[in-house]
Parts: sequence; C-alpha cells; structure tokens
Amino acid sequence: MKKKMLIILGTIVILFAALYFVIDYKNQQAVNDEDNPYGKDNLDQATIDQLDNPDYQNQILPSELDEKLGNGEDVMVYFYNPKCSHCRELTPRLVPLADEMGVDVKKVNLLEFEDAWSKYGIESTPTLVYYENGEEKDRINGAQPNEMFRGFFNEYAVGD
Repeated sequence: MKKKMLIILGTIVILFAALYFVIDYKNQQAVNDEDNPYGKDNLDQATIDQLDNPDYQNQILPSELDEKLGNGEDVMVYFYNPKCSHCRELTPRLVPLADEMGVDVKKVNLLEFEDAWSKYGIESTPTLVYYENGEEKDRINGAQPNEMFRGFFNEYAVGD
C-alpha cells in the first residue's frame, strides 16, 4: 500500500515538473520570437498571453513614442495594463472602433514599462491620449462608453 502511494505521488510530481518545463519552454519561445514587440527578454505572463491577440498589436516602445513626440508628430496612444480588468473590458471595444474609423492607435503596455506611468502622467488605466504636434492635447481616462471614444476619434483622428 505504501509503495503504491509513493509511486502515485512520484508520478504526480513528475507530471507537474514536466508541465512546468513545457510551459516555460513555450513562454521562452514567445519571448524570443521575432514578433515580440517589446524588445525585452523577460516579459510578464500576462503580456506573453496577449502576444498573439490582434487587439494588442501596434505596440509602441516608450523610446519610439519619445522620438515621435520630439519630432512634433501627432499620435494617438492607448496606455493599458494587461492585468487591469477595465483594460481587458475596454480593449476589445476600442480596437475595433479605431479600426472601423481608420484611426491609428499606438499601444503602450504599462506592465512592461512601469516608468511610463510618471513619464507620460498616467494616473490610471486604461488611458487614451492624443498628442498634437508632440504635445498632449486631450485624454480619456477609464473604460468609457463607445460613443465617447467615437467622438474623441472624430475630433482627433490620426489615420494609418
């Protein structure tokens, strides 16, 4: 009886170890993939889970955003956190709306770039900011109704 119990426990331990290594290997492949837009070797699991999600494409690195702003460009930026419940609710509404209206919305993942919170004055997520001539012109905080974002896009449309 004791021997059977040890065999069962040993099998369970081996299965969990194998599962850990398979998941770790899969995550390492995702992080090292050429499609990793973050330029980092160590990503949070919540970010890894979104790498293939079409709603979370069109990422912009803070250094790229700084360059655009420094050049006086107009840019629409969606600041979000993959662990934020409000962001997970808004993103599947916001991205199709922006696509439908032809608005190029860049995305900054604040979980991966925590210094961006203070750098861009972000107080909560989600936050959509429109920069005109490299300067902040307007912003919307929170998962507001679609009509509010539609009006914002109509006023500050930045096309592809």
